[in-house]
Amino acid sequence: MGFQSGLSGLNASAKNIDIIGNNDANANTVGFKSSRAIFADVFASSLAGGGAGNVGIGVKVAQVQQEFTQGNITVTNSPLDLAINGRGFFRFDSNGSAAYSRNGQMHLDGSGYIVNSDGLRLTGYTVDSKNNIVTSSPVPLRLATADIDPSSTTEMAGTLNLDSRSTLITAAFNPTNVSTYTSSTSSAVYDSLGNAHALTMYFVKTATPGQWDMHATVDGGPVSAVDLGAVAPPGSGFGVPRTLNFNSSGTLTTPQPMTGVQLNVAGGAVSPLAMQMDFTGTSQFGADFGVTTLSQNGYTSGRLTGFDVSDNGLISGRYTNGQANTLGQVVLGNFANPQGLRSMGDNLWQETAESGGPVIGSPQTGSLGSLQSASVEDSNVDLTQELVSMITAQRAYQANAQTIKTQDQVLQTIVNLR
Repeated sequence: MGFQSGLSGLNASAKNIDIIGNNDANANTVGFKSSRAIFADVFASSLAGGGAGNVGIGVKVAQVQQEFTQGNITVTNSPLDLAINGRGFFRFDSNGSAAYSRNGQMHLDGSGYIVNSDGLRLTGYTVDSKNNIVTSSPVPLRLATADIDPSSTTEMAGTLNLDSRSTLITAAFNPTNVSTYTSSTSSAVYDSLGNAHALTMYFVKTATPGQWDMHATVDGGPVSAVDLGAVAPPGSGFGVPRTLNFNSSGTLTTPQPMTGVQLNVAGGAVSPLAMQMDFTGTSQFGADFGVTTLSQNGYTSGRLTGFDVSDNGLISGRYTNGQANTLGQVVLGNFANPQGLRSMGDNLWQETAESGGPVIGSPQTGSLGSLQSASVEDSNVDLTQELVSMITAQRAYQANAQTIKTQDQVLQTIVNLR
């Protein structure tokens, strides 16, 4: 029995050293999860049943168990490097079947797919024509790298203060004569081709208490290029102005937003450019003229300059026109028993009956962790602990070898009996 026990101990210790060596070898492998040997003792079965004096016949490696503990997170320079902080696995498409990994070192291939170092495609949710996430079955994520189309201005919003102390203006409005208007401000607006136009608004205090006329020009003229009126088309002169009325408390009483604004634009774009203006919050106080906010919703065409991935997996594209579009969302998969996953190598695992089916969802939902962009998760191997374990495994190997040596000496003694 001593030979069998010692031999099983040698095999188990050698297996343990193999496991420790594999851990040490992958100490710098991104997303690697260390393993440990689970041992079990071995007893010979008896036809009459076990007894209290049975002696074991050795040891066996019952299981090689991976430890899915969190690894340290290291910052990188690539926005498509992703680290999972918490539970879950990246889901990849491996020739039609799903593979899972904690290694988030990814990049774009020539077709615009997000892939890992082996070319497997990361899966997630796609977007519809309005850039809304479609939470259907996960598919390989392909990021649109084409330029985005321009969008013409349809809304403008502003908040400002018109100085109630200003003197009345009685002269006919002329944008080239500063004495014919009280104050002015300007903003860029965009036509259907993405061309920017300078819309300048002029405010004229009238003889009616609390009443101001608002005129406008586009790109400085021509003078009939703007119609701020609700119905009347641009005529001769400087177009149709809008009237802003304020009560005795300086609060704007003209209903907002003001619709029917038409801007005649040149260059082959749709003309007139129809839009509305909203000056909610504008006041007439005894203070200097000032613009608090002034914004519009149009933009020119844009070229993709980079990506951002949020904590919940949303991938946003940044464009040269200052816009950002949602391009997709990374999904994660989690398992009831991650130790039951089958290792495929290349930092990949596959589900098994023992692991249970995957629970797929967006990061930060349910039990799934969050993502950190431009980062990777390091191996969770503790080199100090592994070196100590290797010393222990080496001593165990030596002890089992000594058991065989001792058994050999015992047999030799018996053979030499006379």
